[in-house]
Amino acid sequence: MLPLFERTYWFRFYQSWVIPGLLQTQDYTRAILNTVASVRDTPGDTDEAVAARMERQRVLYTGGRRFAFLMEEWVLRTVIGDSATMVRQLGHLIGMTATPSLSLGVIPMGVVRGNAWPCESFSLYDEKQASCELVSASLTVKQPSEIAEYAKTFTELAGIAVYGVAARKLITSAIDTLG
Repeated sequence: MLPLFERTYWFRFYQSWVIPGLLQTQDYTRAILNTVASVRDTPGDTDEAVAARMERQRVLYTGGRRFAFLMEEWVLRTVIGDSATMVRQLGHLIGMTATPSLSLGVIPMGVVRGNAWPCESFSLYDEKQASCELVSASLTVKQPSEIAEYAKTFTELAGIAVYGVAARKLITSAIDTLG
């Protein structure tokens, strides 16, 4: 992933399952990777994988890149790891909203969806590639017409998301339910 991240300048991420990897804390990442290893019955070096994901996060602060993150509100309310892990993760998200190159949108539960239906989580890298994480595999899309479909879907989802104070309020509300 690192070469892809290093050559991309406009990142767009939609997450309907978990906090996006570039915004994850170490504990949250560890909890996810341990669960994946257990479910798939694949032993792995979780420490090495966590370190690699944390190293990838440096792209947030280098190279004049732009980042747009969208996530469903239920992602904020899904406990990964334990309550303490989630409180730290959600607090980290609030802090990340101050990053100048980053936009964080949360799609509130109960919002009228129109054409912006929830779908599989996906990432867009410039206008060159889209990637989806599926249960059994990763899908990489490079066909321009298909990338355009993901871009259109991202725009529709972004249109029903809330940002800034309203997004932080949803994150804070999720923290309050864990207290």
